[in-house]
Amino acid sequence: MDIAISTTNLTKRYGDVTAVNRLSLSVGRGEIYAFLGLNGAGKTTTIRMLLGMIRPTSGTSEILGNATNAGALHLWSQVGYLVETPHAYPELTVRENLEISRRLHRVTKPRAVDRAIDLFSLGAYANRAAGTLSLGNAQRLGLAKALLHDPEMLILDEPANGLDPAGVVEVRELLRDLARHQGVTVFMSSHILSEVARLATRIGIIHQGRLVEELSADELELRCGRRLVVDARDREAARSILVAAGHRVSVAMDGTLELTAEAAIVHPEEIARLLVREGAPPTRLCVEQEDLESHFLRLVGSNQGGVN
Repeated sequence: MDIAISTTNLTKRYGDVTAVNRLSLSVGRGEIYAFLGLNGAGKTTTIRMLLGMIRPTSGTSEILGNATNAGALHLWSQVGYLVETPHAYPELTVRENLEISRRLHRVTKPRAVDRAIDLFSLGAYANRAAGTLSLGNAQRLGLAKALLHDPEMLILDEPANGLDPAGVVEVRELLRDLARHQGVTVFMSSHILSEVARLATRIGIIHQGRLVEELSADELELRCGRRLVVDARDREAARSILVAAGHRVSVAMDGTLELTAEAAIVHPEEIARLLVREGAPPTRLCVEQEDLESHFLRLVGSNQGGVN
């Protein structure tokens, strides 16, 4: 695999607080790598270290084969980024902000600014001061600036922040097209897990500064296990009947019963017959597939006390 991003034991401490703890990961060129974690897990700190905005306490990182260094101008000309709140000169128009970015990146392609405006549907706001934009349109401007110079890599912190549903879909399709047809590497954090599941080719989950899981889209599908969900008017009686019959039963947060054994999932009719026969007929019986959100919450929930 041709590596676009590599970190080795990357660590950042602020006094007694360890924001990122010995993070080692690698991202292949052309991948869409989603970096997930709760607020405060270390996502933005990692992104800032990758971009040379802050120095790591220890460890190393490389981008496109070059050690991360804020002074490596040739490297940053190949990278587009958006970190936390999109920044712009508030008193200048959208077009003027993009023109400044064009000059800074020495973009010489004709109509580069016009193409960026069209790409992110900013035409109606092109001559409006950036400081008057809504959060969603400010985000579109930030993304337009990140892509203006046709970078080989995009590092994006919550790229869909503030966008309406149509805008979220537009960004998803744009990033997919860039990776699939132009080989652009995308490293992104996001809290919209349903979009991540549709878009990412690989996912890394960080919790309390540590990488606790890394998996491909195919592995995610395998790990997001199925379960048989059972409900009854007398839930406690149904649970007792199932346990007495040798089934492992867990109680979900909404009080329904869950069985994860393959035999129960493949033959739910046997569970129904058992409950009917013993006088606690089910009111609900269905097989559900765990999604990324459920998998994520289960994983970080199991690590709330720290990761060894």
